[in-house]
Amino acid sequence: MRIDFTPSPRPTLGVEWELALVDRTSRDLVNGAREFFAAAQPGLPHPERLHREMLRNTVEVVTGICGTTAEAMDQMRTTLRALLPVADEMGVDLFGGGAHPFADWTAQELTRGHRYAELINRTQYWGRQMLIWGVHVHVGLPEEKRVMGVLNGLLNHYPHLLALSASSPIWGGVDTGYASNRALMFQQLPTAGLPFQFETWQQFESFADDQLTTGVIDHIDEIRWDIRPAPHLGTVETRVCDGVSTVEELGALTALVHCLVVDLDTRLAAGEEVPTMPPWHVQENKWRAARYGLDAIVILDADNRERLVTDDLTDTLERLEPVARRLDCVDELRSVEDVVRSGASYQRQRRVAEASAGDLVAVVDSVVDELRTSLAR
Repeated sequence: MRIDFTPSPRPTLGVEWELALVDRTSRDLVNGAREFFAAAQPGLPHPERLHREMLRNTVEVVTGICGTTAEAMDQMRTTLRALLPVADEMGVDLFGGGAHPFADWTAQELTRGHRYAELINRTQYWGRQMLIWGVHVHVGLPEEKRVMGVLNGLLNHYPHLLALSASSPIWGGVDTGYASNRALMFQQLPTAGLPFQFETWQQFESFADDQLTTGVIDHIDEIRWDIRPAPHLGTVETRVCDGVSTVEELGALTALVHCLVVDLDTRLAAGEEVPTMPPWHVQENKWRAARYGLDAIVILDADNRERLVTDDLTDTLERLEPVARRLDCVDELRSVEDVVRSGASYQRQRRVAEASAGDLVAVVDSVVDELRTSLAR
C-alpha cells in the first residue's frame, strides 16, 4: 500500500498535553470531561485546542502549528488560563502527571465513540487500566525518505526523554519502585511500545499493509508506537514522555525533542550515517529509564558503552546548542538542566509522600499546585 507523507517545508512544532480532572477535595479522578467541555469551549479563543480522550476523566490541550517552542508554550498558557475558571466553577483541578497515585480504574467511564469502545472490547483488562497521561510532540520533516532514519536515531535518546519526564511512580496506592510505571503499562496495548526499526519508508508501508490486511489495525493512526510517523501531518511524533506538571518542564522537553529531530534530519540530509542501536539495547534502555529515571545507567551504542543518563544528557545539551540557536529555543533547552537540578516529577512526588507519611492526597495536591503556579508566572 502507498502511504503519502505530506512534507513540512519547515521544522514546525505541535504539542499535545494530556491532563486529568481531579476533585478539589477528595483528589480522586472525576468523570467530568463532557461537562467540562460544554462549559469551557464557548469561552476559549481557540476551541479546537481542547480535545476529548478515551476516558471521561481526561482532557487534552493542544497547540496549533507553531514555529518555536516559545510560541507553543504561549498557546498552552493561553488555553490553560482560560480553563482554570471553568475548573474552579466545577470544583475540579487539572492534574499533570503520568498516572494518578490512588484512583480505582474500575470506576472510570469511557468517552462515547465506536473507536474507544472497540479498543476496550479488544484489550479488556489492560485497556480498562489505562489511567495514564502523556505528552506528545510533533516535529515537521521535509522529506519522506529521511523519516525512518530520524525515528531510528531518536531511539538513542529515548531514555533521556523518559527519565526527564518520568512522573508515574505510584499506582493503585503503592509505590511501584519505577520512575515511570506508565511507560511499561502503555506498551501492553496492541501496536503500542517501541517502534520497529525500518530502513526505508517502503518497509514501513509494507508493515502497515500487513497490519491492515490481518486486522491488527483498522486505520494507520492505530499504530501507537512511542515514536511514530504522522504521515498526514508531515511529522514525526514523539510519545515517549509521561505527563508533566509545569509549562516550564513542557517547554524544556519540547525544545529537546525539536532540537534532536532537526539535528538528526540535518545530518541525514548532509549524507551522514546516524548511529543506531540494536533493538535489544533500545528495549533495555527503555526499561532502565522507566525503572531508575535520572539515576539510570544507559547503553550508548552498539559497542556496549554505558553512562549515567544525566552525564550523557549534559553533553547532548551542549552539542545541541547551535541547533537551539537556529530554532530560537536556547533558554528552553537550557531549562532541561533545571529539571535535573530540582528533580523530575517522580522524585518530587516521592519527597512529598515521604514528608507527609505516605499521604497520597498530598501528592496530588503538590502536582496540581505545580501546574497552577507555573500558569501564574
